[in-house]
Parts: sequence; structure tokens; C-alpha cells
Amino acid sequence: SSSTARDLFAKNWQDSFTINNLPGALPPMGVWDPLGFADKAGEKTLKRYREAEITHGRVAMLAVVGFLVGEAVEGSSFLFDA
Repeated sequence: SSSTARDLFAKNWQDSFTINNLPGALPPMGVWDPLGFADKAGEKTLKRYREAEITHGRVAMLAVVGFLVGEAVEGSSFLFDA
């Protein structure tokens, strides 16, 4: 029978946290790691990399919102001039 994504995620979550079973890594691409940082990393380091990636993504999203709000409040912008 075919496994759903939820089944695969639940199965992989129980295993150790390795480059081969990171949540979100899907075949055929797997994990995008062009510099090979994850190849030499242990479980603790991989978790730290994952946490840092999520944190930086959230900060970047907030920065974009701050930029857009600042431009809208100022009133003169290339983004909001119609």
C-alpha cells in the first residue's frame, strides 16, 4: 500500500535526526545542501542548523513586512505610487 506524507513524516520523526530523514526532505531532490554542511554534522548540529534556518526565515519575513509598512506610512514610494 502507498504511504501518505503524514505516515512517512511520523515514521521518520521517530528515527534519529539525520540528513537522510530530515522532515521536509522529499525524493528525488532530498535536502538542498550545496556546500555539504550536513554531511559532517551530527544530530545535535543538524537540529541547530534547522532551528537557525527557521529563525532567519522568520526574521526575513518580518523585515519585509516592516519595509512595506514603512513605505506605506511614509506616503512616497515606488511601491505604492499609483
